[in-house]
Amino acid sequence: MIAGLPLAFAQPLVLLGLLALPVLWWLLRLVPPRPRQITFPPTRLLFEITPKEETPARTPWWLTLLRLTLATLVILAAAGPMWNPPVAATNRAAPLLVLLDDGWAAAASWDARLRTADELLGRAEADNRGVAVLPLSETSRDISLQPAAAARVQVKQLKPKPHSVERSEALPVLTRFLGAAQDIEAVWLSDGVDLGNAGAFVQALGRMLGTRPLTIVEGGVNPALALAAADNAAGALTVKVLRAETGGIPGGTVQALDLKGLPLGEAPFRFTGNEREAEAAIDLPVEIRNDVARLEIAGERSAGAVQLLDKRWRRRTIGVVSGSAADRSQPLIGASYYLQRALNPFADVRLAEGAAPAEAVGRFLDQRLPMLILSDVGNVSGEPRERLNRWIDAGGVLVRFAGPHLAGGDDDLVPVKLRRGGRILGGSLSWDKPQQLSAFARESPFATMPVPTDVTVTRQVLAEPDSELTQRTWATLGDGTPLVTAQRRGKGLLVLFHVTADTRWSDLPLSGAFVDMLKRLVAMSGSATTDTAATAQTGVRDVPVVPATRVLDGFGAFQAPSAAARPVPAGFSARATADHPPGFYGPPEGLVAVNTLAPADRPTAIDFSPLNARRDVFRHGEPLDLRGPLFLGALGLLAIDALVVFWLSGGIASLVRRRRPAAAVLAIGLLLAALAAPSPLRAQAADDFAMKSTLQTRLAYVVTGNSETDSLSQAGLQGLTLFLAQRTALEAGDPVGIDPARDELAFFPIIYWPVLPDAGKPSQQALERIGAYMKQGGTILFDTRDAVSATPGAEGSSAGMVALRAILSSLDIPELEPIPHDHVLTKTFFLLQEFPGRFTGGQLWVEALPAEQEEELVNRPARAGDGVSSIIITSNDFAGAWAMRPDGQPMLPMAPGEPRQRELAFRAGVNIVMYALTGNYKADQVHIPALLERLGQ
Repeated sequence: MIAGLPLAFAQPLVLLGLLALPVLWWLLRLVPPRPRQITFPPTRLLFEITPKEETPARTPWWLTLLRLTLATLVILAAAGPMWNPPVAATNRAAPLLVLLDDGWAAAASWDARLRTADELLGRAEADNRGVAVLPLSETSRDISLQPAAAARVQVKQLKPKPHSVERSEALPVLTRFLGAAQDIEAVWLSDGVDLGNAGAFVQALGRMLGTRPLTIVEGGVNPALALAAADNAAGALTVKVLRAETGGIPGGTVQALDLKGLPLGEAPFRFTGNEREAEAAIDLPVEIRNDVARLEIAGERSAGAVQLLDKRWRRRTIGVVSGSAADRSQPLIGASYYLQRALNPFADVRLAEGAAPAEAVGRFLDQRLPMLILSDVGNVSGEPRERLNRWIDAGGVLVRFAGPHLAGGDDDLVPVKLRRGGRILGGSLSWDKPQQLSAFARESPFATMPVPTDVTVTRQVLAEPDSELTQRTWATLGDGTPLVTAQRRGKGLLVLFHVTADTRWSDLPLSGAFVDMLKRLVAMSGSATTDTAATAQTGVRDVPVVPATRVLDGFGAFQAPSAAARPVPAGFSARATADHPPGFYGPPEGLVAVNTLAPADRPTAIDFSPLNARRDVFRHGEPLDLRGPLFLGALGLLAIDALVVFWLSGGIASLVRRRRPAAAVLAIGLLLAALAAPSPLRAQAADDFAMKSTLQTRLAYVVTGNSETDSLSQAGLQGLTLFLAQRTALEAGDPVGIDPARDELAFFPIIYWPVLPDAGKPSQQALERIGAYMKQGGTILFDTRDAVSATPGAEGSSAGMVALRAILSSLDIPELEPIPHDHVLTKTFFLLQEFPGRFTGGQLWVEALPAEQEEELVNRPARAGDGVSSIIITSNDFAGAWAMRPDGQPMLPMAPGEPRQRELAFRAGVNIVMYALTGNYKADQVHIPALLERLGQ
């Protein structure tokens, strides 16, 4: 690389010739231009008899510059310049070892990495070198040298993994290989991302390689972006956007989608200066935010750029009821104030607002809140008590705080039996000094919290000792008495803090541990049947596990889990691994999200300084030899120089004087001929288009002028063409983009028309061509791509349907109907009952069929009209489902992303194409019983 550009020279010593340019400049200035020839004027000499000082003529500066430029181009071309040069080998005789980072961080630039690896292996094949390839995520088998051709096939089959690469696990494999292969050249295609273990791998790799040559290929592409630490805060849903190193794109957009893949909102993010962390805040109503199941960085195709959310990220609404008079007389030091301040960062709090406790409990139960907090509320009796019990059994979480009312009452709506009166510092059941927290039970949700040393308790309500007290205790004081107890009831949970929620009995509300404890309880609300709730009842930690249902591939798209995916414990929050790939686990009503990065992960750049290695970068395109363009440019400058010299010497003026009449006549004749003659280029282009379209069946799409939509249409039809070749006898050519106002439509059996919401009405000429095409037997597939099921002619439809109505308003469109279950389209090739695309919510509309007769209903399992439907309308985004990248990966995710949805979308496309090509022959199944009977004989 030169000055950061992907430019190299095959013969760099030739560039020393540039040092001769000053000498060449001096010689060009010294040699005068060629003398001009003019007609001898004898009388003119009399005016110049008086002698005068003259300056010798020199070559004009601009001509000198032109010649110096010509010489520079020749020298640069002779040096063999190469744009995007391949990675150079240091020892072309030694075997080659290629180490490949194939984790999520490599996915966004996977094409560039495969291209670099293929170039390395291609040159190794030309040099007849042995090759070993080690993807650093595949450490379960040893590697050995193999022919380069076999290694190229292996590399092309590799796919990025959706999790981080544990490079240290590859060290035993490398140790065994390098021990057997002493003379080796190593190339490490690195993603440059360190999540904490790369330093040890770099050190070990340096020791193992020793003096063997090593080339590290890293950079040259945008740094990988990732999402982590999503937080459904009070004001917005926020998520951290991370990168390991600076550079690349300065910002972007984070999109929020629901479980079906439909967009709910988006927010921008921007990196400031050299920061490696940015934040995106999606401002939506809390009800909509709770429906978000997937956050992703727009345009970043990797599993790390996706953050999946489950119920743990939902912002829950908590009801708080206080029985203390201090909440009304002194609201800034009351229990409700402390609870509200502690809960606000992660939950919405609703207060009783002066209502009696029984009335407030009933009101909150009517609102179906997942969690209630009762602070110093005495006996709850009557109907509110019965409703509370039913609510807890159904999965509610009730948290109670002690106080004078609870200590003096006789309430059994608590997890353990209580003594009346409690214990107070200086009382009959007193301590000599305030007690501190001792420990959190191993089975409690507080088990991983550090025990705070700054919390003291001066008063508490005591529990009556019994056989279940130890099992139901989550936190204890220094003397072994319980501070927090809990009991599972039905599907719900009952929790008791044996102190008040304000500072009268302890300073726990002033501690950060108070906020953390409430946060963990809120996370359990709505899912109280987790392992922690179960252990509150039994005391035995039997952690339930849930299997994978949908996982992410390395590019961030959903796919069915493989057999290697192992179940995860409920509440799993660690980083994804090879055993636990990122995705959704468990049943639909209790999904557990596993993400590529843990909330605390912060990727950094790998420090390669301990390695004695040559550095290189990935290339964005194929290598380009620049010698041809430079020599061509030098030849053009040489021609210009010759013309200039001819002009300065008076040759052009002399030629014009001698041939002026003939030249004028010739110029006028050429101009008139050019204006009168038809354009052969345009006619030739039309002929080429017709020949290309008739020699081979091709699918066509309407060019909308939107580059993103047009490229997606082209990729979608290309993917469908490939699927047709794999599953049917049709081998169609490449898709063709057409303009209805200019191109001939009759060559194509079916035309795909993506309808943009802001699309204008086609010209009258285009409408006439479209109408003629449909009347002559052609079929147009209109796709609004917005997943709506409204009638194309109905009012109040989506923006896409409104644009479609504007297009169809000037055409003679027959009556339409949703595709019947017995339409021939459902049986043209595959047996289908629905026609999904990237979405599944839209309806497929076709020409209405004539009313079926009762006799035909028996004999014809499939119906069709007299001809093929000239119009098909969908909103399921077929092209988005069919579109595939060159590496075989889908370009867009499916919504909702069922495992067979893309396969069904391809099958729907096959049926539509076959229907347009073969007509309704499949409808004639009258003779099927006779044929089956004959086959049976």
